[in-house]
Amino acid sequence: MTYQYEQFDKALRLLDGRLAIGAAPNYNLVVCGGTALMATGLIIRTTRDVDIVALADDEGGLIDPAPLPDPLVKAAKEVANDMGLPENWLNNGPSSGEGGIYRLGLPHGFADRLSWKRFGEKLTVAFIDRIDQIHFKLYAAVDRFGSYHATDLQELEPTDDELLAAAAWTRTHDPSEGYLESLKMFFRKFGYEHLADRV
Repeated sequence: MTYQYEQFDKALRLLDGRLAIGAAPNYNLVVCGGTALMATGLIIRTTRDVDIVALADDEGGLIDPAPLPDPLVKAAKEVANDMGLPENWLNNGPSSGEGGIYRLGLPHGFADRLSWKRFGEKLTVAFIDRIDQIHFKLYAAVDRFGSYHATDLQELEPTDDELLAAAAWTRTHDPSEGYLESLKMFFRKFGYEHLADRV
C-alpha cells in the first residue's frame, strides 16, 4: 500500500507527540527516498515509508542510524497503531547494516545540502538534496535494474555530469566488474547510452 506525503507529514508530527509523552530524547532524522522527493517538491507521487539514511546530532553531525534508538522505534510503532500504518513505516533500510549507504560512504558535501524541518518539540527531519537523490536513485536503479527508482531518476532530469558523478560514487560502493557491466547496461537501456563508455 502507498500513501500521500500528507499522511507521513501527519505521522511525523504524531511521532513528535509520542516522543514527548514518553520523555524520549530529541531526534534528528535524515530522510531520503520518496518522502524526501515529495517534501522538497522534486517529484509528486505516493510512497510506502519514511527511509532514514542517517541520524544527526544537534550540531548537524551525521550519525550511523543502525540500529535505530529504542525510544524512536517504540514511538514509531505507537504511531503505526494510531494511524493504521505498516509497523516499519519508519525504517533505516537504506543504511541498515554493513552494506548500507551510511557505512559505505555518503556523497561528498551531503550534509551541507540537507533541508531541515521541525516537526515539533522532539523531532527534526532533514530531507536530502536533488543531487544526492540522483546518486541514491542511480545506485538503486542499477541494483534492481529499473523499477520505480529508474522512473524517479528520469524525472529528476540529471545532467550528464551529474550522472557521471553519481556513477563514480556508486562504484565506490561496488567496485566489482559485474557492477560496472550492470551500470553500463542500465545506461544503454534507460536512455543514457551516450554515457555507457564514460563510466
